[in-house]
Parts: sequence; C-alpha cells; structure tokens
Amino acid sequence: MLRTSPRLLRTICTTAAAYQHKLKLALIGQSIFGQEVYNKLRKEGHKVVGVFTVPDKNGQADPLALAAEKDGTPVFKFPKWRAKGKPIQEVVAAYKSVGAELNVLPFCTQFIPMDVIDCPKHGSIIYHPSILPRHRGASAINWTLIQGDKKAGFTIFWADDGLDTGPILLQRECDVGQNDTVDDLYNRFLFPEGIKAMVEAVHLIANGKAPRIPQPEEGATYERIQKKEDAEISWDQPAAALHNWIRGHDKVPGAWTTINGQVVTFYGSSLLDASVPAGQELTIKGASRPGLVTKNGLVVFGNDGKMVLVRNLQFEDGKMIPASKYFSADDTTALELTEEEKKIAEDIRAIWKRILSNVAVIEDSTDFFKSGASSMHVVRMLEEIKQKHCGLQLQSEDVYMATKFADFIQMAVRRLRGEDKEEELVIDYVSKNMNNMTVNMPYQCFINGKFIDADDGKTYDTINPADGSVIASVSSASVADVDKAVAAAKEAFENGEWGRMNARERGRIMYRLADLMEEHQEELATIESIDSGAVYTLALKTHIGMSVQTFRYFAGWCDKIQGATIPINQARPNHNLTFTKKEPIGVCAIIIPWNYPLMMLAWKSAACLAAGNTLVLKPAQVTPLTSLKFAELSAKAGFPKGVINILPGSGGLVGQHLSEHPDVRKVGFTGSTPTGKQIMKSAAANLKKVSLELGGKSPLIIFSDCELDRAVKMGMGAVYFNKGENCIAAGRLFVEESIHDEFVRKVVEEIKKMKIGDPLDRSTDHGPQNHKAHLEKLLQYCETGVKEGATLVYGGRQVRRPGFFMEPTVFTDVEDHMYIAQEESFGPVMVISKFKNGDVDGVLQRANATEYGLASGVFTKDINKALYISEKLEAGTVFINTYNKTDVAAPFGGFKLSGFGKDLGEEALHEYLRTKAITVEY
Repeated sequence: MLRTSPRLLRTICTTAAAYQHKLKLALIGQSIFGQEVYNKLRKEGHKVVGVFTVPDKNGQADPLALAAEKDGTPVFKFPKWRAKGKPIQEVVAAYKSVGAELNVLPFCTQFIPMDVIDCPKHGSIIYHPSILPRHRGASAINWTLIQGDKKAGFTIFWADDGLDTGPILLQRECDVGQNDTVDDLYNRFLFPEGIKAMVEAVHLIANGKAPRIPQPEEGATYERIQKKEDAEISWDQPAAALHNWIRGHDKVPGAWTTINGQVVTFYGSSLLDASVPAGQELTIKGASRPGLVTKNGLVVFGNDGKMVLVRNLQFEDGKMIPASKYFSADDTTALELTEEEKKIAEDIRAIWKRILSNVAVIEDSTDFFKSGASSMHVVRMLEEIKQKHCGLQLQSEDVYMATKFADFIQMAVRRLRGEDKEEELVIDYVSKNMNNMTVNMPYQCFINGKFIDADDGKTYDTINPADGSVIASVSSASVADVDKAVAAAKEAFENGEWGRMNARERGRIMYRLADLMEEHQEELATIESIDSGAVYTLALKTHIGMSVQTFRYFAGWCDKIQGATIPINQARPNHNLTFTKKEPIGVCAIIIPWNYPLMMLAWKSAACLAAGNTLVLKPAQVTPLTSLKFAELSAKAGFPKGVINILPGSGGLVGQHLSEHPDVRKVGFTGSTPTGKQIMKSAAANLKKVSLELGGKSPLIIFSDCELDRAVKMGMGAVYFNKGENCIAAGRLFVEESIHDEFVRKVVEEIKKMKIGDPLDRSTDHGPQNHKAHLEKLLQYCETGVKEGATLVYGGRQVRRPGFFMEPTVFTDVEDHMYIAQEESFGPVMVISKFKNGDVDGVLQRANATEYGLASGVFTKDINKALYISEKLEAGTVFINTYNKTDVAAPFGGFKLSGFGKDLGEEALHEYLRTKAITVEY
C-alpha cells in the first residue's frame, strides 16, 4: 500500500496551467529509468539541451543515449568526469556549452564535479532509492532488504558536496512485503513512481515551489557498496535474517556459502511457513543443521528452527541451476545432436548473432548477458525461436538458467525431446468393464499433484448401492494427510505458479478442465451412477452436465473480478483516491455431500478456483470416486501441483481437522444442519470465513387454479428427482382442498408407471438410495409417519431385490405437529397436507412454520397471488409454476437453519474473495 512520508511535499495543483514555466535541462545518468525520465520531461515541454551518459558497452549504447540520439538531442559519452581527483576541464567545458538551467540526475552512478553540480541556475537534483537520511550510498535498495526495513522508498534531493546529504525536495515510501526482492520493489514502486516524482520535482522547481529541507542527522546511515567477498552468509541467525541477507544480495553480488568445498551463490529466497518438507540432506559449511534439497528448492534453517526456501543456485563457473536439481546437477554429459537438432542449433546461433551484433562470432562459450543483452533481448530471442520452431516453447527463466550458448542449446534440445518434462502422473486404477466401456477409477488420496496412499495406510470400501457389492477399497485420509494437503495448498497459493498466474490464464486452465470433463462425461456418469445410485441418464445430464457448465461459467469470470473506485470526503487541499481490490482468500476447505458428488464439487470448487484460491476437498465418505476422477482430470488440464487436493475419508476426522486447521482461511460446506453447526464452532477458533448450505423442508403450495397435470408432474419431480436425495426437494406439499383428492389419485397413477431398477438401464426411472444406512433411516421415517396417524397411501417399503431400493412413497392427512411434517426425509417420500380453499395467508403461515428456508414453490395461474406468495415465503429460492429449475448463473443458498452464503452466480465468487480498501493521497 502506498503511504505518504511525513517529509513529503506535493504540488497544490497538477493542471497544465500550473506548469507554464519550462526549463532547459541537462540529464546526467544512464539506464531505462533515465530514458523514461528523459521522455516524460520532453513530453511535458521542458527542453533537454544535453544528455551526459556512459560510453557504449560492447558496441551497444545505453538506453538513455539511444532515446536522445533518436531525437537529435546532443549526447556526450564521457568515461569519467575526473582525473586524479580533479575535474577534466575539457569535459566540464563540454558540459557548460549546453547552457542548462537545471541538472537532473536519475540514478546517476558517476562522481560529478561540483563545478558541474553548482553550475546551472537551479543547481542539480538527484534521485536516490531510499528514504534519506537512511541508507546513504549506492546500494540503498539492497540494504533496505538486508536490514529488514518495513518501509522502502526514494528521495529526490538537491545535490551538494556530501554523499547523498543534500536538502530534500520530496520523498515517497511504500510497504516492503515479506518476500519482496530488489526487482519487486523496483518494478512495483521505485521505477514507476520514481519517474513520476522526477517530473514533479522539475515542475516544482520551474514554478518556484520546490522546498529545500535539510536532512536530519538522526537516523542517518551510510552503507558501503557490497562486494562479493563481503556477501558470505553467516548461519547463526534467525531465518528472517538469513532470508533478508539472501534477497538483499539477489542479482548483485549474490549471497554465498560453501558446499562441498565450492562457493555456491543463493538466489530467490522466501520464508517457508509450513511443516518440514521431505528432502535429501545437504551439508552446508557453518550451518548447524543440514539443508534439505526438496522438489521446490533448497530448504535452509535459521537458529530459531524456522525455514527459508532457496530456489536457484549458482556455481563458481557461473552455471545456475534450480536448487531442487542439486543432486542431479553433476549429470553434465553433453547430448549427441541429430542432424535435425544441429540445424535448429544453427538457427538459434543466427538469432543470437542478430541480437548480439557487437559480437564477431557466437562461440559455444558466448554468454548472452555478458555480451550486452538485456531482458528485452530475452523476449525477442524467445519469440524468434518460437516463430522459427513453433514446437520449441521456452520461458525467460530458461535463458537465465543457461546463459552460455552451448548450455542454452543443450537445454533447448532436452526441452525439444521432452526429457525435462514434469514427471508423469502415476495412477493406480480400479478398472471395471460396465455400461459398454472400461471405467478407470483412482482410489488414493490426491495431494500436491500425486495419488498416494493414506499416511497410515488405512482404507475403506465404497459400495455399489444397486447390489451392495464393493466397487473399490479407497484410501482413508488421516490427520497427517490433512496437514500435508493444506501445506501443499498453502505453498501453491503463496509461492507457486498459481499465485502468480494472471486471471486469464487461470480461466484458460478451467476451460480446459471443463472440456476434459465433457470428453469423459460418459465415464464420469457411469462412476457417479454406480457410486451414488443416480440413474445414468440423470447423472449424464445433471450430475455431470451441470458440473461442466459450472466450470465453464466460472472460467469466464476469472478476468472479470473487479473492485471499485469510491468517492470519499476530500480534506482540502489534499486529493484522495479510494478504490477496492477483490483478492483471493487463500487455502479453502470444501466439504461436500453424497447426493450429487461431482456437481456439489463443481458448485463450490469452480467459484473457489476462479477467485484464485487453492483448495482441499473432502468428498462424502460413501461417494469419493468421481471426486478422485476429477482430480485426475484437473492434473491433465494443467492445474499446478497443490492447487487441488482431494481427501476421501471420515467427516468426523478429515472434515473436523479441516474446520479447525489454522492455515485454512475458508470453509465451504454442504450437508446437514447439525454438522454445519459443528463446523461453525470449529471455525470460530481461528475466525475463518464459512459458507453453509444445510438442510431443508421446502414447502410447495399448489392452488386449485393451477394447471393440474403440470402441477402433478412438477410436484413429483420436486419430491422424487434423484430418488428424493435432493437438498431442495419439496419436503411438504400443501394442496388446496378442492383438488386434493384428484391430485393424490393422479400422483399414485404416475408412481405406478415408474420403473425401479438398475440405474445403468436407460429406461430406469428410479434408482437405489445412496447407501444402506440411509435406506434404513427412510424406512424408520415412514414407520414414524404411520405411528403418528398420517395415511400411507403408497409405498413406504424396501423393494424386494438386491441393493438399497425403496418404493416411492405418498403420505396424506399429515398434520403440522407430526415428525414427518417437520423433519426432512431426504428420500422419495411425498408428504401432503390439505389447506382450506382460498386460505392464502393461512397456508403461508404453515409453510413458513419451519426452522429451514432453503427452497419453496407455488403453482397458480394468478400472477398476483404468485408474486405475493413469493414475497412472503422465507426461503432462498422460490419456484413459480416450476421446480428444480437451477442454473449456473442464478445464486443458490438458504435462510435460517438452511445456512448462509451462496453457490452459483456472481454472488458465489464473493464467498471466496476478500475486499481490500486502498486510499492514496496525491
């Protein structure tokens, strides 16, 4: 967040009229920063009468010189301004000949004589990358990080004969992030804001409003330029100090240590807040504890036991490798190139020659950067290679890892051959031939991009409800597995590719996953059918079809998540800009039920991922298989490791630990109200965000002025859809007295036409209940209804065949006090109550007399009555003359004990985002 310094001075007015005075300027400096300052000052109307920069290096001019030469501005390239401590008179004379009124020194690294500094009418101003008087000297940005400063910034000051001691003109400051590097600070703040501030400073001088504030001696520091010999790591320090030392020396000169008698330089460090990862020990000279070479890099330890992760290592010969490859780094055997590969190598040599035009011959030892190339040349080189050889996809990091031509060719050929690809996903399947196909089902936990057994080796059987047979023995995750999965998700969010990925790329991966789900829809529907009992045709259309739609819908949202600008009260003469950012929360735990295993996964996971979070998902214990198949497809779609983790197992163990885990920032749960209450209690311990979709007893009111046949058809769907295992199922039908008997008769007639049987049979209407315990609960529910005096019109029994089949059931004469009038069955049980003709308010009162408020419905031709009813019903969803009409774009969620928060639609995204308000004074 941008903050203002107490010493900050700003212009009162930034209009063009205020900047009517223009100056003749001399720019003394170099670099792209100097080039940008030059361009901006000229655009503002100031005249640059001379540019004083450095001689060409390896035949290439400095960017500031290039820009000035292009404009015809006089350019002077002096190797030095002094000789034996005295100004070179020819150089001073050349400078004075341009007649500058002000010297502007952006990032100047030369020692300029006072004859030049004091010569112009307005003197000289210098940009310095620290909040003076702290960190005087040339390595200010580095020392800001080395000393662990919480604030960084820059100063524009008036030059004097001291070292960065002149009066202050203006300052800016910014926060320093825990893992910020020199490049981060420079690119995010020091570069863009510094350019603006240099221009503002010149305007202030031109208008006679530039202050000269003496620098205080209090807090003044001067740190020397760090040299390689002084950058050795001292290991007897806390992890934070080690991290600061390494990141403060990143790029130049590089923090180093001795490993196996060789100097090794560390680059790319971050603090690692997780359990100690698995890795191969590496002895480091002076360190009290060996480092660990892990799949993510080299983990080193501070004297406080905390960890630092180092990503890249450089050896004495200049070769840089990923730290994770340390133990394979000695495998330097050169590849024998094929004739085709030799042609590609010569093409690349020609590309290097065009870029490095100052180099006579591109030798195997030619170093790309030491020959004068910059980051812009990296982009050009990679694009030329891609254009010439579209199959060779390289990244900028590849160039930095192989800067010498021979090493670059070896790396490129290995990439072309696919030798350095990510290790393939290894999957043990349970395979079954059924439904005219071979179905391959993963059965292990999915953690950090790998299918692995549970930490303690425990498994459990998942059962086919159609016949009671065992489908697979599935890993039963332990508490240790939860910790591993959460750590993987946290690492992926904070330090992995997912956290750095732009929103559009995130959407592209989600679209690819949706395509793969659609490609495998028949296999997924078959797994869903045998694991949950869903009729195959319904599984294909709804369980899988809506899952695909959900991922496509939220993939489209990835790059459309926006904050807002907010007009706030202006405290004159200050001006303020306030805006909000929508940010991902972090690691999210998602716990889903067994009635729609894949669809419930999609409803929550798609919004969670679109928002940029990572997740650990616990499927219902009795229906884990489509979730694990989804994990396989997510890996094939290109989701980075750790972004998606799936833990089958016990809700009481896995779900409870996820709810309590301090690194989980959000829990999304669909399930029973009692379990939702327990999750709320557990989440309260560390105040994590929670959204809950819980139980229901959804009322459906049918008036006599409805289209009766449609009401019968829709009413049956409202109860028996997915064999009643439906969170928004109509738990109680209120039928107006005058049509009650006919409605019941028509329902029974239609039930008798329903085919109960094998869910894979395309003609089946009604499959088995999800699992044996649930069937037994439903049978007990019906017995209770009969005992309380309700009339069992049809069903109420188990079907006489293998498996967990139940007859569709109808109860009438249900009074408001009865158990079946108050409690959800979550099964194929239609509970019907009469209401008096015309008693709209009376039936509304009865419909709302429940602790739940998930969904509701009304059938009537009277639109006024329908809208009145919809307004008065206390439910998150109201259906009028339809039912079960959910869509991925429409928000879904309940009131009262049915929970809070929304799935689907734009509102679902906000469940997985946090809002940050930012105010800038300018």
